[in-house]
Amino acid sequence: MNSPLKIYIPNETTSNSVGATQAYRAISNLKGIEEAEIIRNGTWGAFWLEPFIEVESEGNRVGVCYKGVDLSQLKTLNDFLSDFDNRDPFDIRKIEFINEQKRIVFSRIGKGNPLDILFYQDQGGYDSLKTALNLDQQNVIDKIKESGLTGRGGAAFPTGIKMQTVSDQSSSLKYLACNADEGDGGTFSDRLIMESDPFALIEGMTIAAYAVGASKGYIYLRSEYPLAKTYLTRAIGIARENNFLGTNIQSSDFDFEIELRIGAGSYVCGEETAMMESIEGRRGLVRSKPPLPAINGLFDKPTLINNVVTLATIPPLLNGSLSDFSDLGSGKSVGTMPFQLCGNIEQSGLVETAFDITIGEMIEKFGKRTKSGLPIHAIQIGGPLGIYLSSRMMSTKLTIESLQSIKGSVGHGGIVVFDNTVDMSEQAKFAMEFCAKESCGKCTPCRIGSVRGVEIIDRLQKNSSSKEDSILLNELCKTMEATSLCAMGGMTPNPIYSIINNFPNELVEK
Repeated sequence: MNSPLKIYIPNETTSNSVGATQAYRAISNLKGIEEAEIIRNGTWGAFWLEPFIEVESEGNRVGVCYKGVDLSQLKTLNDFLSDFDNRDPFDIRKIEFINEQKRIVFSRIGKGNPLDILFYQDQGGYDSLKTALNLDQQNVIDKIKESGLTGRGGAAFPTGIKMQTVSDQSSSLKYLACNADEGDGGTFSDRLIMESDPFALIEGMTIAAYAVGASKGYIYLRSEYPLAKTYLTRAIGIARENNFLGTNIQSSDFDFEIELRIGAGSYVCGEETAMMESIEGRRGLVRSKPPLPAINGLFDKPTLINNVVTLATIPPLLNGSLSDFSDLGSGKSVGTMPFQLCGNIEQSGLVETAFDITIGEMIEKFGKRTKSGLPIHAIQIGGPLGIYLSSRMMSTKLTIESLQSIKGSVGHGGIVVFDNTVDMSEQAKFAMEFCAKESCGKCTPCRIGSVRGVEIIDRLQKNSSSKEDSILLNELCKTMEATSLCAMGGMTPNPIYSIINNFPNELVEK
């Protein structure tokens, strides 16, 4: 018996922004389309090819980039298939961008319908939760410790140690909070999981909750991700219907529920204590630490807080992929990291690979070149408060330790590329403007210092040789770094320092 014809059309934010939704509507209206099954899959993460539409026939699955193509002129399914064949379809899994990655956490994205729980289970989903429920809770935590997993949100704190701290608290009520407030420009790995593999996050949260003894979980999602909200809402309901959430999960004595909370557009709510304030219904202001959230967090109870990628990494560590993950890298830089290539780059998208790749290898192998064709001048790593590397620093390894040694951070893995038309003084000014706009206002160095910083850089743009303003900017940055309440103000000086050091005379004359 012939296998049914399948047409895969992505339903993911980036793909939809460049025409996937229009393509879906056109193909859905073709005469004879009932002979095929249309599947709204996630994305493969090769954004420069989106919308990438695939056809599977007799087990052979190939695709074509339909960027800028108007399919509304086609009338029948045969018209579409003929047009598809004429565009030289290829297997995306065999292109260098995908084939050269080490996909463990993102192994399912792009392959099927993100809300098909049977597909998820066929791909190994929920095997890890079933394994965990048959283990002692401490054994689960020990496996996470053994893996070497560190937080993928920027701080790079050992995940197993954080879980152990929550587990050790005597409180009868504990919480788990997933920080999905992915606000850094140039980052989208959290969104890809939520839109392309949401059950991976739900399973990871459930395993983590079981390990630490939490009975309630929150996903704090940024309001700018409406499609992720739709996917998560439906996926949580489907998981509950299949007894992967709720009471007596999979016939165990473990109960766990997840509630979705939507943010209100505040960047600082990506900071864990401000996020907790927002979840509790208050304005997102940063809390002083101690106490640590693991001891006294949400509603004054012990709370495990991790971001989406960290939690979605937990299931592979319990399903036989532990050694594949842990044998990669060393120190804090163990396992794979999802790097996100964007900006002025020919091949943008998500790259999951081992930490020890250099920025030069990342761009040459995966990004290829600038979109403009002009030479690379600067690369910012780690979000809007990350450092700028110059084109002379391509041998820098993308490890936590390597970037920390030059006062940088891997952060959320965002890599933004600029060509030689970029004005680095404007980039320095942007860091201060960003801080001024997004500061919660609780501490003076961040709230006032950023405004004064914009004023100083304005003057330096007119007279870069001003020694007085150069000294003043340096003193201001030191004050913000040393006295700000959280990383918002404390890290704002980092991009400015890197511009002064790595791009001589482009902000201040030395």
